[in-house]
Amino acid sequence: MLARLYSSAIENLEERKFKKYLKSAKEGNVKIQNKLGKCYRDGLGVTKDEEKAFQWYLKSAEGGSIPGQYNLGDCYRDGIGTIKDEKKAFQWYKKSAEGGSISGQYSLGDCYRNGIGTIKDEKKAFQWYTKSAEGGSIPGQSNLGDCYRHGIGTIKDEGKAYQWYMKSAEGGSIPGQHNLGDCYRDGIGTIKDEKKAFQWYTKSAEGGSIPGQYNLGDCYHNGIGTIKDEKKAFQWYLKSAEGGNHLGQNSLGRCYRNGIGIRKDEEKAFQWYLKSAEGGDSKGQSNLGYCYEKGIGTTKDEEKAFQWYMKSAEGGNHEGQHNIGVCYLKGTGTVKDEKKAFQCYMELAEGGDSDGQYSLGCYYQHGIGTIKDEEKAFWWYLKSAEGGNQNARNEIEKRKEEEKIFNWYLKSAEEGNSDGQNKLGYCYLLGIGTTNDDEKAFQWYIKSAEGGNSGGQYSLANCYFHGIGTTKDEMKALRWYVKSSKDE
Repeated sequence: MLARLYSSAIENLEERKFKKYLKSAKEGNVKIQNKLGKCYRDGLGVTKDEEKAFQWYLKSAEGGSIPGQYNLGDCYRDGIGTIKDEKKAFQWYKKSAEGGSISGQYSLGDCYRNGIGTIKDEKKAFQWYTKSAEGGSIPGQSNLGDCYRHGIGTIKDEGKAYQWYMKSAEGGSIPGQHNLGDCYRDGIGTIKDEKKAFQWYTKSAEGGSIPGQYNLGDCYHNGIGTIKDEKKAFQWYLKSAEGGNHLGQNSLGRCYRNGIGIRKDEEKAFQWYLKSAEGGDSKGQSNLGYCYEKGIGTTKDEEKAFQWYMKSAEGGNHEGQHNIGVCYLKGTGTVKDEKKAFQCYMELAEGGDSDGQYSLGCYYQHGIGTIKDEEKAFWWYLKSAEGGNQNARNEIEKRKEEEKIFNWYLKSAEEGNSDGQNKLGYCYLLGIGTTNDDEKAFQWYIKSAEGGNSGGQYSLANCYFHGIGTTKDEMKALRWYVKSSKDE
């Protein structure tokens, strides 16, 4: 009863405001004309009427109202009460921005960033986002963070990205909260803190951020900053997937396929993989290919499996590239072609995939799709082992070559080669060809890092972060992580 009375009182108040605004707007008050436009746009005190909203915003804008100019830009951009016209949207945003509207400055930044009604110009986008952010626009602060994070119109600066995301998130920006979660999860411009990542993803997800819902699902699935909870992971993946997030759709497919937080259902797994794949997610495409190859939740169809693996591989997915290699090797859904299989693994290996490097080693060892070459096989096994592949380590151990490797790297390191110094540190760290010695590993990583080797800088950062061969020092770790990413 009280709620109904309160709602009725609000409606009466809005109706009185509307009548007052209408009288003043007709008398030529441009500020009130803008407010009247909002009444018609949102149905406040009057029946919603977008055409009338547009007309009053137009009067207000032409009369010099800066907020009216901004709102008129929105009408032209989104087709509110008029035909969509991105050029006119750009023109009115520009007027509004130049008049000092922080919302107009933010929207003008969007126009330059995405080429809306004008030629794409990332430097100008950055300039207008900066004006908007410094003026207090919360969405502008989030987008300025994006610019610094990804190097859009400016030099990449993860520290500044973090600072602007923090301002935006604390101001209530849902995308800003999600991005701040990324910073804490991955150590972008700040020390990695999974608990804080979880907290910000939670805020973002509960506020309706679809990417935030997906990442919160990941937190629950993998125990990032919280206790592992498969049911909650499933629930957040479901929200994200229903909101159209293709990564969430793929993860939801995985839940149904493996019974994670929900009863196993292969048909639903297939349906969600299909949505994800058709939306362009390369992981979803690889998983859909696997469903077709094995007949999971659908009729077995090796040709469709091959087609989806190919799409996934073309999208840069390592699993898809691996599966294409297997298809060519076995003739699954395509003509058997060992040379093409070899080429697939070569691409994977050169891209840094340790499993691909191991497979390429096997191909050279056995002469599959290429001339047999033991030396190249050994070299690729070595690369794969450095990436943590245990099968490759086993191959190296079979050859009893670890001492030889250590001596190669020792010679290279002593000659001043920074890459050799980094790899020698790796030998000491894992005891390859020598006794495990964390302090010596740390010392060689210092030499490599100071010599400008990004791999050595990253390894040194890990030592400081985990206290390997030295005292734990998170500030030094952060400094070397940042240096490593800049020098890549």
